[in-house]
Amino acid sequence: MSAPGATARRSSRSTSRPAGPSRARRMQVLRRRLTLGAGLAIVIVAVLSLVKPADHAVKEITLPLRHDDIIRQQAAAKKVDPALIAGVIYTESRFRDATSHAGAKGLMQLMPETADYIARKSGGTRFTRADLATPQINIAYGTWYLRYLLDKYKGNTILTLAAYNAGEGKVDEWWREAADRGEKFVVAKHIPFPETREYVKKVLSARNAYRHEYAHELGL
Repeated sequence: MSAPGATARRSSRSTSRPAGPSRARRMQVLRRRLTLGAGLAIVIVAVLSLVKPADHAVKEITLPLRHDDIIRQQAAAKKVDPALIAGVIYTESRFRDATSHAGAKGLMQLMPETADYIARKSGGTRFTRADLATPQINIAYGTWYLRYLLDKYKGNTILTLAAYNAGEGKVDEWWREAADRGEKFVVAKHIPFPETREYVKKVLSARNAYRHEYAHELGL
């Protein structure tokens, strides 16, 4: 038989314990949490879905790429690195059709006289200078010229880009002077003309960026 005091204490504890939430209340709280969780999940998915388009939009602004089908085609036909072609276009025109103060035209900023020479050498009998505004022809002629310069300078990309910017005559002069001094003209810092030196550095940097960012689009 229990002591009267013990019974009283047990009774007191049982009557003073706060009542827990009802089953209906617990279910309501659970449903609310599930709803909030689902809503949060939707927000997260929506944000993640925007990340890639946003990244792509930023890349298109900072490192645009247009006419990649033509670049791939011409690169394959003339055996020129497509990233190099893209790098030249980016540095020359940012992929916009334009005419420079010196008169260079189109995406690859070809001088009309150079384009006339390319047309004669490549069989472009119907070529007119207005055709340089056409991406297909401009990129085809610019890539032809890169291939020509690469062959002339025995695959030396530095000399090729320097000649693309400053002209073959200037580069031939620098090359001879370097040879007379016993130097190998193989790095951009050897270019004595600052503007051309910076141009070559920019194209090489852009080429590397296109290789990294657009490998799939350029068929690399």
